[in-house]
Amino acid sequence: MSLELFAGIAVSDLPRAVTWYDALLGEVETFEPNDVERVWTLAEGRHVYVELQPEHAGHAKTTLFVADLDGYLAAAAARGTHPVREETYDNGVRKALFHDPDGNEIGIGGAG
Repeated sequence: MSLELFAGIAVSDLPRAVTWYDALLGEVETFEPNDVERVWTLAEGRHVYVELQPEHAGHAKTTLFVADLDGYLAAAAARGTHPVREETYDNGVRKALFHDPDGNEIGIGGAG
């Protein structure tokens, strides 16, 4: 079975969210399916999108995994985006937590 992922995040201000997620996700393919959504394609069949839904904004929790967490964090910092905190689990997995302007939590995880 082949599954694709579209992870949606409600936001209150689409232009502000687009600017923030562009800085978080970097140079990845994007598209605008309509005037209230923006989609970032992270890999084939794996997408994150924001949707203008002010009444639901600020409640999402999404975690993405990368092969090189330190490299990712350095690139995000160069784009002006920094985690609010970092965690390391007993199994060596690390996660950096970011909060978008609405308070949605975006975790970026990877091996230690």
